[in-house]
Amino acid sequence: MELPDHRKIMIQLVTTRMPFGKYKGRLVCDLPEFYLVWYSGKGFPPGNIGVLLSTMYEIKLNGLESLLTPIKRDFGYR
Repeated sequence: MELPDHRKIMIQLVTTRMPFGKYKGRLVCDLPEFYLVWYSGKGFPPGNIGVLLSTMYEIKLNGLESLLTPIKRDFGYR
């Protein structure tokens, strides 16, 4: 059974590491809010990493980090 796209994105937020920049190697869900705000003003990069960064920005902007708690638990967040 295929997962819905939004579920895949939520899983990727807690399993994908930043591939470049100052926070290279850090999980996207652990990026500081000011870094996401900076990207929001500069423009998110193209591709999947841009989708993840903009999604994490919206989650943090709206105080919804608790949505990631069960996903972190289920997918071995480290």
